[in-house]
Amino acid sequence: MSGTTTAAGWLASAAPDPEACRRAWERDPHGIALLPAGRAWDVLILPGRLGHPTLGVLTRLLERPGPVLAGLGDARTGFFVPPGTAAHWLGTGVRAAGAGAWIAVPHPERAASGSVRWLVPPDGSGTLTDPALLELAMHEAAAGRAPDGAGR
Repeated sequence: MSGTTTAAGWLASAAPDPEACRRAWERDPHGIALLPAGRAWDVLILPGRLGHPTLGVLTRLLERPGPVLAGLGDARTGFFVPPGTAAHWLGTGVRAAGAGAWIAVPHPERAASGSVRWLVPPDGSGTLTDPALLELAMHEAAAGRAPDGAGR
């Protein structure tokens, strides 16, 4: 890849075998592959009632946050953060997926079909959400200052 990385290439690079990851995306009718957290990124998983308003706050503060997944009928929202974050994260109701955890990840360039979809797909640049900024956005969202309708 000459100078730029595709979103699929960036995600697949986290897999022990990137080509196997690409094949899994192609074979799975929903375009889902399991990828290990803790290599290129960790994922902080918030309940949807907090995750969606948090994303609303982040998009007001940043031009583009890092990748964000929605799963289980939008009951969960997963924010991609730097590796190592999960090992130090403390937060009631927030699950942290780091080293040793695997995440179901849809192909970033295919239409969503299944239980996991991108709210903010990766762009291939490796941009991740800063955990301190995510925490501040969570506090603001929990305080009810998120944009109207962001949690619905």
